[in-house]
Amino acid sequence: MFAFRRLTLARQYMLVSLLVMVGGMLIIGLWISKQIETAVTNRTAAVTALYVDSYISPHLQGLAQAETPDGVDVPALERLLVDTSLGEQIVSFKIWSPDGVILYSPNPDLIGQQFEMDGGLAEAFYGAVVTEVSDLEKPEQAYERQFWDSLIETYAPSRAAGSGEIIAVSEFYQTSDALEAEIQAAQYRSWLVVAVVMTAVYLLLAGLVGSASNTILSQQERLQENVTQLHTLLDQNRQLHGRIRRAAARSTALNEQYLRRISADIHDGPAQDLALALLRIEPLADAVNSSPDAASDFQTVHTAMGSAMTELRTISAGLRLPEIEKSSITETVQRATYDFESKTGSQVVITLGPLPEDAPIPVKITLFRIIKEALANSYRHAGSSGQTVHVYEADGSLHTEISDAGQGFDPTAVPGGHLGLVAMRERVELLGGQFDVHSQPGSGTTIRAILPLTTIEVDDV
Repeated sequence: MFAFRRLTLARQYMLVSLLVMVGGMLIIGLWISKQIETAVTNRTAAVTALYVDSYISPHLQGLAQAETPDGVDVPALERLLVDTSLGEQIVSFKIWSPDGVILYSPNPDLIGQQFEMDGGLAEAFYGAVVTEVSDLEKPEQAYERQFWDSLIETYAPSRAAGSGEIIAVSEFYQTSDALEAEIQAAQYRSWLVVAVVMTAVYLLLAGLVGSASNTILSQQERLQENVTQLHTLLDQNRQLHGRIRRAAARSTALNEQYLRRISADIHDGPAQDLALALLRIEPLADAVNSSPDAASDFQTVHTAMGSAMTELRTISAGLRLPEIEKSSITETVQRATYDFESKTGSQVVITLGPLPEDAPIPVKITLFRIIKEALANSYRHAGSSGQTVHVYEADGSLHTEISDAGQGFDPTAVPGGHLGLVAMRERVELLGGQFDVHSQPGSGTTIRAILPLTTIEVDDV
């Protein structure tokens, strides 16, 4: 069975179909042989019955008056069986009366004896012509048994000329050599025809299946090549995806570096210059107080410089990210929320689920920025109404939900230039995460972000 399963489908089919064909050929051949044997035997019976009706029955008409051996014209029968072609085929025969008495036999000892009516003899008295191969085992076949092992035995009824009544049954014995030779020849021809037809059918089916199998094998080879190429492309795609994620993580870290540098440059450059200008401009206040117009202009310049100084410090503080490299996720969430609360005076409810001990720096940076931006948007548009932050870890990802109970909005109607939502989405998707906004007018807003915790760590932040 193991060896069979290792064969190709075409060879499996050819082997199984060969066994089926051989079995079918044997069954059909045996059935046809049996039919041929029956047909030849029946034909012999029909020919014999014709001889009886034509040659034997006229010499038995005396039995219509007396069913005794005297009613049989024995000399005429003996001449008929010697001088005709029927006599050349028949080696022995008997005449039976309806009560089972032998009226004539080559063995004089049998004439007048009565035997049991059964088998073909009984059927013949009902009008049937019966032919069968006999093994000569019956008591009345003792004479024939001395010379032959088996003979073809035929029972044919003889009828009265006027009434059609069966007056006797003729039992003929013929040698089976000619019949067996004829049967064997017919069977040989039938076997030959069956074998040729089955072979032709087998070869035709084998050819069709072989061609189909070759096509399937060729397609399987091409499919395997395509699968191999697909695996190669998938490997390349995974490598490219990994590179993109590393590049995105590095980009996130570099952006923070740039923002930190811009914050430092603003703090150390224009802010310092404005601070120096404010220090130097204070002594000039007394000099310009003598002129009302100059005093007004001086005050305007002083206010503008103070306002510019405040704005620069605010911008610098907003650009600079706090030191969160060594902070946990919990500390990062708390710092982002506390920074928002300290600037706005709002209260934010924080809910923390199961969290990992640490996360890659790009993830913490993105988490901090998303929380601050989402809370700031909520403050501007929802008025600090029911703000909550929910952060938890599930399936290897960090899930963040920032919600409010404000007036809500239609996310599909938000202009494409809404930089807050666009920036948050880009930050999340750069790390291979998912970003969604759920809101409708009158039902508040929920921002959901899923960040993968397998983001490549970046060391140069």
